[in-house]
Amino acid sequence: QVQLVEAGGGLVQAGESLRLSCLASGRTFKTSPMPMAWFREAPGKEREFVAAISWTGVDTYYSDSIKGRFTISRDDAKNTLFLQMDNLKPEDTAVYYCAAGPARSIVILTTPAQVRSWGQGTQVTVSS
Repeated sequence: QVQLVEAGGGLVQAGESLRLSCLASGRTFKTSPMPMAWFREAPGKEREFVAAISWTGVDTYYSDSIKGRFTISRDDAKNTLFLQMDNLKPEDTAVYYCAAGPARSIVILTTPAQVRSWGQGTQVTVSS
């Protein structure tokens, strides 16, 4: 089982940037590479897909609402997943969760049901 810890959330104004990170432990990206993703959950709404990256790190996928503004990446040497968020909007306000799938799986994590491990979440608040 992998443990995930997010960091980097905070309060920013519209148009500003944040970079979220997710440190994995219990399993290394090099020996057990996993498909990874970011989801978010706003108050009163269901958890929704934001961005995903394949276990190889080659392929990335984004939701339409953030495409062109957010970038997902991974540093396997540091066991860390990132989400660079630019041009933030008030509607991006949510708790952001890091997610991991099965090791060496070709599954792209786009729904919560596919996720094997969750982080505890980090709050992102964007003021207008």
